[in-house]
Amino acid sequence: MSTGLGPASVGIGWRAPHARELLQRRPPLGFIEVHSENFFAPGGEARAALRAAAQQQLLSLHGVGLGLGSACGLDLWHLDCLAELVTELQPRHVSDHAAFSHGPGTDGGWAHAGDLLPIGLNRTSLALMARHVDQVQQRLGRVLAVENISACLWRDDDEMDEPEFFNALTRSTGCRVLLDLNNLVVNALNRGAADPVAQACAWVDAIDVASIDEIHLAGHDASGPLVVDDHGSAVSEPVWTVYRHALHRLGPVPTLIEWDTALPDFDTLLQEADRAAACRPQRWSPPWTSLPEAA
Repeated sequence: MSTGLGPASVGIGWRAPHARELLQRRPPLGFIEVHSENFFAPGGEARAALRAAAQQQLLSLHGVGLGLGSACGLDLWHLDCLAELVTELQPRHVSDHAAFSHGPGTDGGWAHAGDLLPIGLNRTSLALMARHVDQVQQRLGRVLAVENISACLWRDDDEMDEPEFFNALTRSTGCRVLLDLNNLVVNALNRGAADPVAQACAWVDAIDVASIDEIHLAGHDASGPLVVDDHGSAVSEPVWTVYRHALHRLGPVPTLIEWDTALPDFDTLLQEADRAAACRPQRWSPPWTSLPEAA
């Protein structure tokens, strides 16, 4: 199995309104990322456009529906569709979320929540997640990256903090982490952190460096009483601050600009990617390998 993108690449989330411009202009992106579920249907214009785009750009498939933390098990139809898409397109990266999203319905089918809901950070959830990640990786024949989510509610059955949970998951399954920095800031704001940036940076400092496969950057909506991870605006300055900290610790990790709602024009999206690329250190030495000065 193999995974990962270029060592210092920046990509964009590719959405339908920008399809023609991407294919015609061929911007020098590190990669493009699409939501896997949007392309499950075989044939059709959307699948043909994705095949064409994959001939020009490295491709990342980012899922929102596996429900890796769902206690009732994985939706095997969903997993089969993902496996078929992976086989056809051979993306460089496949990911989904550390969340539950479905359960048994009253008619014998699935009841879907329509959202990514938080799992308990405890040994029971860890064992469940590990089984499902192993199942997905065996079906796909490749390593899966798992993303930390934003949450609007919290559980009272946690036994560990979130970085500790992810570190244990990657050690037990060999999976990787898709680190969403906007989600860290959103969660810190919603929990009333005195210094959300410092709390997000502390999360980054606690994660196993070798496990990080990709970083997501996005905008959020802080206009109401609850901060919403809506991917509907430019990356906020606090998230850029956390990103620079993450690059210092993690190195030039492949990074995605995620913009899904209130889509801007294509050039604005490319400018966000350029800003992320400009944050990458020209020369980088891992801070954790520095030797202490002699006394």
